[in-house]
Amino acid sequence: MARFLVLWRLNWSAPWPTDPSKALELNETMWTGIDWLMKKGVVEEYGIFPDGASGFAIGKGEATDVFSAVSMFQPYVICEVHEIISHEKSREIMRGLMKTLIAAAKK
Repeated sequence: MARFLVLWRLNWSAPWPTDPSKALELNETMWTGIDWLMKKGVVEEYGIFPDGASGFAIGKGEATDVFSAVSMFQPYVICEVHEIISHEKSREIMRGLMKTLIAAAKK
């Protein structure tokens, strides 16, 4: 199962409500969505940056799970999704690559 880092930011071009009660209603809906994704285990950690308009989520699943999750918040939130390769796995891959290059250079 893959892990992902999602960097998100508010889309100020979206049709944001100007009525404070409607704005709260929209925020409550989005918070409920995050809570649901956390209960499902798709989102492991979620946070907002001090600018109040961007943040992050760390989750796990298939790419289709992440696509579905980030699509829930459109058009209000724009997401940048990155798959995470662990330190252990990246070290294993790089070590194998370097050994292959060393062996090829000796031929």
